[in-house]
Amino acid sequence: MLQNPLKKLVELQKQGKSVGIYSVCSANKYVIEAALKRGKEDGSCVLIESTANQCDQNGGYTGMKPADFKKFVLDIAEEIGFDKGKLFLGGDHLGPLTFAGKDEAEAMADAEELIRHYVGAGFTKIHIDTSMKVKSDDPNVRLSDEIIAGRGAHLAEIAEETYKKLLEKEPDAIPPVYIIGSEVPIPGGAVGSEDAGVQVTKVEDFKNTVAAFEKAFKDAGLGADVWDRVIAVVVQPGVEEKDSGCTEYDREKAKELMASIKDFPNLVFEGHSTDYQTKIKLRELIEDGVGILKVGPGLTFAMREGMFALEHIEKELVYGTDIEPSNFADTLEAEMLKDDKYWRKHYQGTELELRMKRKYSFSDRCRYYMPTPAVEAAADRLISNLRTLGVPLNLLSQFMPIQYTKVREGELENDPVALLEDRIVNTIDEYLYATHQKELL
Repeated sequence: MLQNPLKKLVELQKQGKSVGIYSVCSANKYVIEAALKRGKEDGSCVLIESTANQCDQNGGYTGMKPADFKKFVLDIAEEIGFDKGKLFLGGDHLGPLTFAGKDEAEAMADAEELIRHYVGAGFTKIHIDTSMKVKSDDPNVRLSDEIIAGRGAHLAEIAEETYKKLLEKEPDAIPPVYIIGSEVPIPGGAVGSEDAGVQVTKVEDFKNTVAAFEKAFKDAGLGADVWDRVIAVVVQPGVEEKDSGCTEYDREKAKELMASIKDFPNLVFEGHSTDYQTKIKLRELIEDGVGILKVGPGLTFAMREGMFALEHIEKELVYGTDIEPSNFADTLEAEMLKDDKYWRKHYQGTELELRMKRKYSFSDRCRYYMPTPAVEAAADRLISNLRTLGVPLNLLSQFMPIQYTKVREGELENDPVALLEDRIVNTIDEYLYATHQKELL
């Protein structure tokens, strides 16, 4: 059987090398383009993941099924000329997350179908997440490790069956690696702006999770070769992105947890919600045993910042003319007010505070509204207007000073999309500083 190249990051970590990979958890085209372009420049691999609520068998909030998302990413890679051998696709929080309002039998049947879609489409990094309760679970009793692991092992069985069928069509298909555990806030970030105090995963809980899953895999008849492809466990190292910013990594508080990974020669940690950590903190996480750094809102926040900056330039250029402005920010706000399901439970405060958070919150709920036709049309008009009018250096200096310097030094094209994506690259570079992922392939 072929080996999944992502297993190498475990090997390198166990050799004492501070090498990991950052994971782009986004379906935004500008974010994905920026990641692939930067990867091509850097000569490094790129890992892009879709969450269960972004893409599922019904389309998710993006309207894309996993196979559609794969084509979407591969088409961008083709256009850019990125080496597809260095591109990894993952599925995040795959399980009954979005079906939790149903009883176990129905929720798990839907989760099975979700897994089939992801593995069948050729995604090679699969996070199995069965940590959430479903409707038939007792709301007053904690889900046991055994129940969580049993459900997880069952989904791993489905994944393996699906992979075998995929091999019949694609003999060179790479076997998936698995991520287990979910000691993180719900996908999308913590609710609210208060810091309730992030608790680092207890060593005992981490080890119990591993033991429960290993037993469940064995009981399900999954061989040692399958368990060997479980490469990471999601834990809470004490980081969290939320509306008001983030809780920074404190390696002193996490030292016992981080030391415990040394007892497991085939595992690394996966860190979720690493958005807005400084590049120094990100590097510390990699040095301490976190092999995979997940980032989502932090990248679309940078994209949104870039869009707003470009719109400020556009407003100055179209002032007093008959050119129709994009009204990007106003359009985005109107769409968020029209349908509040993606932000209402995440933001608290007065109407004025909510207005501010909808635009500028670090949890970046804006990203859920970027695929709407109205917002896409406004973004396209913004880009078109600036390409027609040009971006003057004095306005570029005012609103995008880092990009201004790169343009002046000949490192960056003075084009609105290039400027926007370079703003995203500012964030990506902090992760590349931490991961040294060029050494993976």
